Amino acid sequence: MRVKICCISSVEEARLAVGAGASAVGLVGRMPSGPGVIGDDLIRTIAQTVPPPIATFLLTSEPTAEAVIEHHRRVFTNTIQLVDALPPGSYRTLRAALPGIKLVQVIHVLDELSIDEALASAEEVDALLLDSGNPKLAVKELGGTGRRHDWTLSRRIVEQSRVPVFLAGGLNPENVRQAIDTVQPFGLDICSGVRTNGKLDPDKLTRFFTQIHRN
Repeated sequence: MRVKICCISSVEEARLAVGAGASAVGLVGRMPSGPGVIGDDLIRTIAQTVPPPIATFLLTSEPTAEAVIEHHRRVFTNTIQLVDALPPGSYRTLRAALPGIKLVQVIHVLDELSIDEALASAEEVDALLLDSGNPKLAVKELGGTGRRHDWTLSRRIVEQSRVPVFLAGGLNPENVRQAIDTVQPFGLDICSGVRTNGKLDPDKLTRFFTQIHRN
């Protein structure tokens, strides 16, 4: 089970996450709402300290492929997490400009239509990440809500997707085992569920990974 620890805010947090067993760290760029936002200079600094083969995810809310490309060129992560939908043709533009960079599309699981949205994106990206935001609000929620969504919908996406699927949204040490059993995802993504007062909590991290590895 791959685990991405998101909302990393310092080199020290990145080291703590990797030491606990994370396969990836999430570095949050400018967002309309939600926790964990840090500046591009800090994202670049943290990404440079993370050893391979750990993935470094840039979370970007930029609205066009061209803006995403410029954002990535300021930070040089090895993966881009697109937290909102982009215009048609954007994936091709990103692939051409950023060969070798992995693309992960976030799908905010709201209803049955989210399944069709996910499967369409799965044809063009390297992975999906199912979260509990709501991009339809006046101030978009694009992650970090701490809420669960309907895991039965997520399970249907996992069963039909041609690419790996990460599950996010409201995960914590108490419910992660249920989440794995219900959804059967490739990986998990967690932010607030392993934090105390906004800071990465070593005890919660340990309990989270212990539950994941429990038979």
